[in-house]
Amino acid sequence: MNRKGNGSVGGAGRVVRPMGTGVAVGVTVAVLVVANLVNGRWAPSFGVATAVVVCVVLLVVLFWAGGTWADAGLGAASLKRGARWAVVLVGLVAVGYAGAALLPVARGLFADERYGGLSGGQVAWRVLVTVPVGTVLLEEVAFRGVLYGLVRRAGGTVWATAVSSALFGVWHVLPSLGLATDKPALTPLFGRSALGAAVAVVAAVLFTGASGVLFCELRRRSGSLLAPMGLHWAVNAFGYLAGFLLR
Repeated sequence: MNRKGNGSVGGAGRVVRPMGTGVAVGVTVAVLVVANLVNGRWAPSFGVATAVVVCVVLLVVLFWAGGTWADAGLGAASLKRGARWAVVLVGLVAVGYAGAALLPVARGLFADERYGGLSGGQVAWRVLVTVPVGTVLLEEVAFRGVLYGLVRRAGGTVWATAVSSALFGVWHVLPSLGLATDKPALTPLFGRSALGAAVAVVAAVLFTGASGVLFCELRRRSGSLLAPMGLHWAVNAFGYLAGFLLR
């Protein structure tokens, strides 16, 4: 198949052009809506498998729209730089968690009913498999990789950061529905009422949206998806470890 302009020449001289960016963004959002429902409602136990499938589908969408590995933050030229950023960020988070764990007043923040009764093996599975694949790989490829790359190609970095971060916040609506009661440290703040639960969800969406801005900035500065991946994994994985060790 011969290349011509931004498309390719198929049979009978027909030009086959890649998917438009707007359509690709729409398809990406639709896939993420389904993935969110699968993980949060329909089949949460298949989260790791769902993450792998969704990542492959979204990368195909990106390439079909004319994107590249670099647009996804996975270009070979920036991987070493991204890896260096990731190592530093993981180290900083480890130091931060260790410091907080040594402060009696901060230890209660690590308590979480969702994993307070997990065994050591279950925590290891989450730290080594569920978090890096089911959470970090999926969310970083989706929001700071494909979605960010598509929107940046069309509207620039500011729009890419805004759209990616806003949708990243909305992505956390389902996971945060029981936040006010799952985290004992938050129950006195939000209470156990329906209103308190709603306020907790809004707070979680705003917080994760702001986190998305930070992750996008790491992606921009490092040129690689590995930087936000490192920070994202460290925050989640060390949270499991701290909650397990300090219960």
